[in-house]
Amino acid sequence: MEPTQLLSLLARSLAKVDTDRPLAMRLCEACVDILRAQGGALTVSAVPGERLAVSTPGAFEQLEPLQEVLGEGPVHQAMSEDRLVVMHVDGVTDDYPVFSQLAGTVGGQVMLYAVPMRAGGRVVGVFSLYVTADPQDRSSEDLQFLADAVGASLLGDADSLDWSERAQIHQATGMVTAQLRVPPEDALAVLRAHAFARSTSLLSVALDVLERRLTFSLDESQDDTIDRTEDP
Repeated sequence: MEPTQLLSLLARSLAKVDTDRPLAMRLCEACVDILRAQGGALTVSAVPGERLAVSTPGAFEQLEPLQEVLGEGPVHQAMSEDRLVVMHVDGVTDDYPVFSQLAGTVGGQVMLYAVPMRAGGRVVGVFSLYVTADPQDRSSEDLQFLADAVGASLLGDADSLDWSERAQIHQATGMVTAQLRVPPEDALAVLRAHAFARSTSLLSVALDVLERRLTFSLDESQDDTIDRTEDP
C-alpha cells in the first residue's frame, strides 16, 4: 500500500478513537484497526534503559508485561536487533524458551509481529501486533512504515507519555537496593523474580514494596536473603 494511503487510513482511524485517551493508546488501537488484527501494543523507549508499554484490552494484553518480567521475547529482540520479528505462539522456541512456553497459556495460539519503531535515526520502541484470524495482506513494508510513523508521533509528543509507573518501579528498586545492599540491577532482578513467581506484573510487585506489604532483609548470620509479605 502507498504511504499516503496508510497515513490516510491512520488519520481516519484515529478520528474514531476517543480523543480524551492517551495518544499512545489511540495510535495503538488505530493501527490494530487498520491492520485488522485482534490486539496490539506499543512499547516506547524514548530514554535508553526506560520502557513504557500500552496494550489494547483483551486476551493478549498480558504478553507485553510478561516479556518485561522475563526479560526475553520478540519485543526485546526487535528492539535490540532493529528488525521485524515474527513469532507463532504454538510451542517452545529456543530464542525465548520461557516466554514461548507461558505465552500460549496467556493468549492461546497467535501470530505475534514485533516491529521496531524508528525515529531520529534510532529505535524508539516496538509496535506489537497479535493476529489469530485468517491472514490478511500485511506486508513487512506496511508494518514498518506504520511503526515508524507511530514512533515519530510519540517521540514528537514525549511529554504526553505517563512515566509514573516507571518512577514507581525505580523507587521500589531503590528500596530493595538499600534493604539488601545489592546493586540496582540485582534489586530489579529480585523484583522480576517475585513478579514471575506470583504471575503478576512488575508494577504490582513494586507497589507492594512501596506500600510496605513486601519487604526484604539480609540475615548476615546465615548470609541469606529473606522476604516478608505483610497484609495491608
